[in-house]
Amino acid sequence: MPISDNVAIVRAQIAATARRAGRHPEDISLMAVSKTFAADRIREAYDAGIRLFGENRVQEFAGKIDAVRDLREAEWHMIGHLQNNKAAKAAQLFTAVDSVDSTRLAEKLNAAAQQLGKTLPVLMEINLGGEAAKAGVAPDSQELEKLLEAAPSLEYLQFRGWMTIPPFTEDPQRARGYFRQLRELRDKIAARKLPAITLETLSMGMSHDFEVAIEEGSTCVRVGTAIFGGRPRK
Repeated sequence: MPISDNVAIVRAQIAATARRAGRHPEDISLMAVSKTFAADRIREAYDAGIRLFGENRVQEFAGKIDAVRDLREAEWHMIGHLQNNKAAKAAQLFTAVDSVDSTRLAEKLNAAAQQLGKTLPVLMEINLGGEAAKAGVAPDSQELEKLLEAAPSLEYLQFRGWMTIPPFTEDPQRARGYFRQLRELRDKIAARKLPAITLETLSMGMSHDFEVAIEEGSTCVRVGTAIFGGRPRK
């Protein structure tokens, strides 16, 4: 099926789910997760109206940025785990980094953004399932408190909100509790009225569970397979 048809189907599902949940469809952004896909496939998605793209690896995106640089309205988001030593390159390549999981990484990104003379939007990645194999800061950790305390002083970062990847399950309903937990964490932190940062964005939900995520308050769903199809084998 053409990517344009897939995009139309996903957008219709987003709209229907939003209305069912008493929400406005336009309040939910659709991000196409383009990791492992070549520039021509990204271009197809762009032509179908996609403007947000998510990439997982700095090196991979560096290899295809020249082929998509002319897509002027595209926003390129780093959504994979980012190592501290790649922060400078990420700040250069990406429009936003959605996977900040430590104060040290935030400081590195801030310094890189300052050198570039840009403001870099970021999300804090929260590891709600406590999975050792996944990145993200624990929701009740001292590291999260350190990051929140440091955020107002990191003048070249714009803290917009939160991202999570719950433990995988075939049943989307089993992810509901994790999505709800992130929404409740956002609301709890928002009630503290921390200075100079806005934390409204909830980036949660992927191809198999984005409808549940929308019901629980997601403002950005990250969809790969449902748009591009199966990922190329390595």
